[in-house]
Amino acid sequence: MKHRLQFTIKKLFRIALLLLGVSLTAFLLMDASPLDPLQTNVGQAALGSMSPEQIARLEEYWGVGAPAAERYLNWLGGALRGDFGVSLLYRRPVLEVMGQRLANSLWLLVSAWLLSGALGLALGVAAGANRGRWPDRLVRGYCLVVSSPPAFWLALLLLIIFSVWLKVLPIGLSVPIGAEAATLAQRLRHALLPALTLSVTGAAGIALHTREKVADVLDSDYILFARARGEVHILRRHLPRNVALPAITLQFTSIGEVVGGSVLVEQVFSYPGLGQAAVAAGLGGDMPLLLGATVATAAMVFGGNLTADLLYGVVDPRIRRGAARG
Repeated sequence: MKHRLQFTIKKLFRIALLLLGVSLTAFLLMDASPLDPLQTNVGQAALGSMSPEQIARLEEYWGVGAPAAERYLNWLGGALRGDFGVSLLYRRPVLEVMGQRLANSLWLLVSAWLLSGALGLALGVAAGANRGRWPDRLVRGYCLVVSSPPAFWLALLLLIIFSVWLKVLPIGLSVPIGAEAATLAQRLRHALLPALTLSVTGAAGIALHTREKVADVLDSDYILFARARGEVHILRRHLPRNVALPAITLQFTSIGEVVGGSVLVEQVFSYPGLGQAAVAAGLGGDMPLLLGATVATAAMVFGGNLTADLLYGVVDPRIRRGAARG
């Protein structure tokens, strides 16, 4: 227990350093952007009709002309105290905007993450257990076809099929238009197409990696020995424990793919999630909101990797004993 606690503390320290690096990189990229926040959000025509005093107040509001180091250190000092600043576009605290958007995104991200993991694992096991036969060829063909187009193209295709042609699913948003309060069924219905898009694309990589691991397990010596002894249910008895660790790795590694893909998918479906807010912040020069969204999504990815590392010791006691000896 002591060694696992030390391992967790070291990982959390590394995550803190990585989050610092991610926030600094995002700030530098945003600061180097050629977009002028005044022209982007106010417009050139409106700026031309303003007085110099009004323009000076706008420049102060958007942080135009302030030293980059001063702006980043001010943001970092507030973030360490739990204050991520005020969104320049929404004129509300960043944490409030992120909390509202993240609540919408969680429906999408969690369902897509679980669906992609379950679908990828099932397809990978089926393909690995039937190498060279038609199930294997079918799964590999599906993975290659789905992995080729970008996520937003597949989102547009599903939108055309299910919303425009068949008219069985809503065309976008997270709740019905004009609805002040949405039921759970309505939220799930609106999140179905975006979640399906992310899960279909995310399952391809998991399926191909799982297929290779299943093939390696079935070619191992102890499986050949088990078959020689006439054992039945080899897949059910030997396969789960040997595929568990790679499955955990792939499942939690896919968090980054799901989060990254959700940015484009939310744009296609006009889904008011954290990814759409990050895009609006980047295009509108909203530095506090962009940094907050970047740190939040990076924390989810790093937290998923930490969870996978901790689960290794639960699934395989040999890893726990090796860490204790180390």
